[in-house]
Amino acid sequence: MSLSWLVTGKTLGGTTLYPVRNRLDRETALRLWTERNTWFSNETGKKGQIKSGQLADLALLSDDYFAVPESEIVHLRSVLTVLGGAVVHGQGDYGPIAPVLPRPMPDWSPVATLGGYHHQDPAVQKIAAACGCASSCAVHGHDHAAALRTAVPSSDPQSFWGAFGCGCWAV
Repeated sequence: MSLSWLVTGKTLGGTTLYPVRNRLDRETALRLWTERNTWFSNETGKKGQIKSGQLADLALLSDDYFAVPESEIVHLRSVLTVLGGAVVHGQGDYGPIAPVLPRPMPDWSPVATLGGYHHQDPAVQKIAAACGCASSCAVHGHDHAAALRTAVPSSDPQSFWGAFGCGCWAV
């Protein structure tokens, strides 16, 4: 998500917050998240690059970060994550070599129930794609069909914002 934000200037919901002049190219954004942030942990030269003498930390992504359209960067995920030479996460074909994930903490975390933003219901994805909105809110969703069937639903925030845009300040 953060790489997408740096490159596109858009929120998770798709709203553009930053003009092109304030965005980074893909390589610069990636370097900021890998080799250029090592100063923060006093590990400059110890990690952040795939080269001899540095820690064996890497993430294999679900698609080519440099080749996908900008709008798809937000959907990239790690299918294999290696820290210090040990596999710590695997998904799909890499799932069998990864350790079992601990439950989300704290126990009451919404992630424990909802699974996070990347687990959007396939039916919701199809409806949003069929709508054709260029800046839909992926957090609060669409409800255009309900809005078309009724008068302006000002008493129902889901339908109201689904029809006219999102009420979220940053989405």
